Amino acid sequence: MYNLIVFASGNGTTLQSIIDAIEKKELNAKINLVVSNNENAYALERAKNAGIETYVIQNKDTKQVDIELVEKLKNYDVDLIILAGYLRLIGENLIKNYTIINTHPSLLPKFGGKGMYGMNVHRAVIEEKEEYSGVTLHYVNNKYDEGNIIKQTKVKVEKEDTAETLSQKVQKAEKIQLIEALKEFSKSKI
Repeated sequence: MYNLIVFASGNGTTLQSIIDAIEKKELNAKINLVVSNNENAYALERAKNAGIETYVIQNKDTKQVDIELVEKLKNYDVDLIILAGYLRLIGENLIKNYTIINTHPSLLPKFGGKGMYGMNVHRAVIEEKEEYSGVTLHYVNNKYDEGNIIKQTKVKVEKEDTAETLSQKVQKAEKIQLIEALKEFSKSKI
């Protein structure tokens, strides 16, 4: 059994795909905690509906958040932390103590960095008339979207695509790629 902690700031569709894969026995893992910096994140509701403990970050300062989370996570078995639409920079102590991965909705290094999340990414891809977009799974370091790449999946950008239609295609690819990678991680126990 692989012990996961998921950090999410928003709707939690990626979290839901992990929950679903576990429930269908496609993934031999357990989510021990869902952490959010947003007390109104629907991801917290998804976690509660699945019987998963939740935690809302109390601090705003990045260094204080880092200390707070390291203290909180000492109470859990943690094999891997997954950032699933989590919009805060991760602190040094977390990076030093845990293996952390992030899923990003573009083919990094393109369209990454501060402010490049969600529809901002898809709009930028459309504006730049890119032939492909996609999803990148990468290790987390102390800079937005700059950690070593684990896996990428390309998604063709069609002429008629809008940011919204591209978002749907990328999200679908993102969930498939993440579940496949988590299966590999659970076999290898990083």
